[in-house]
Amino acid sequence: MKVYGNTSLVAALEQMAESGRIPHAILMHEDDGGGALPIAINFLEKVYGGNPRVERLIHPDVHFVFPVVGEKEPVSSQFAAEWRDLLLSNPYFTEAEMYSALGFEKKQGIINVKEARTLLSKLSLSAVEGGYRSVVMYLPEKMNPQAANALLKMVEEPPEKTLFLLITHAPERVLTTIFSRCLFMRVQPLDREVRRELHHSDAESAVQKLMDALLDALVKKNLSAALELGEVFASLESRDVQKDFLQLASECFRSLFLIRQGLGELADVPSEKKAGYETAASALKPTFPRAGMAALDRAMLLLERNVNQKILFSDLVARLYTKA
Repeated sequence: MKVYGNTSLVAALEQMAESGRIPHAILMHEDDGGGALPIAINFLEKVYGGNPRVERLIHPDVHFVFPVVGEKEPVSSQFAAEWRDLLLSNPYFTEAEMYSALGFEKKQGIINVKEARTLLSKLSLSAVEGGYRSVVMYLPEKMNPQAANALLKMVEEPPEKTLFLLITHAPERVLTTIFSRCLFMRVQPLDREVRRELHHSDAESAVQKLMDALLDALVKKNLSAALELGEVFASLESRDVQKDFLQLASECFRSLFLIRQGLGELADVPSEKKAGYETAASALKPTFPRAGMAALDRAMLLLERNVNQKILFSDLVARLYTKA
């Protein structure tokens, strides 16, 4: 699978595989849709000596676990075909795109205790091909407490040649005792242009337009327009899309900060938007970018805690307006 960027990380993993000094558990922190899965699959190819079945996602000793939705504790294997199709067609998918592909649109999945016990049962068996038994777990922060505790002992004291690759968007929400047993690796964010190419969609375009409208309202000190946008943010189709907006806004405010510091060449701004960002950076208060990012961090935390979205986003735009 093609990997964009993260040259040093990929090289470090390849060296581990070639030397045979492979840690039993690795926790990769990626931004949503940031490319940890292709990195993990390529690493496993090296671990399994270039076996083509790894890249085709059909190696019998590689197990995939991911959040699912259902009334009777469903497990990942029930959606293996859909997962495989998605990963082979778009290994840089976002969490929202995964839920949509699996038929869970507008729902939040979990990794339940039945999943953990099923996985432990599989890992208790000998490897089919006599080598490593590997687990790729996408979003371990979605494990409920019972699942995390059931899996903990295996991560603490894994059988020989057992490898866990955990891919998280929120490492602070991974059970501390599991986090501490893993080698932590940060997957660096994709370049904006690469991300645009990989994730171009109507939903993304709509979020970008909303961000542009919010920035315009703040620059023009148009409180009415800002508050109307707060209503729109609260009514976005899912929490994942709302998270996309908050992340995009944070990137925008970071770029404004860099421009104000005379470091515009480091700002990740498309060329066609550069003039608009420079105008906004001059028009807004010098303290706005930092204060704005703090307000966005607070909103993201409250969104994770299921605070009423209408109140959350109304409060957010009001805070941003007063800081502008």
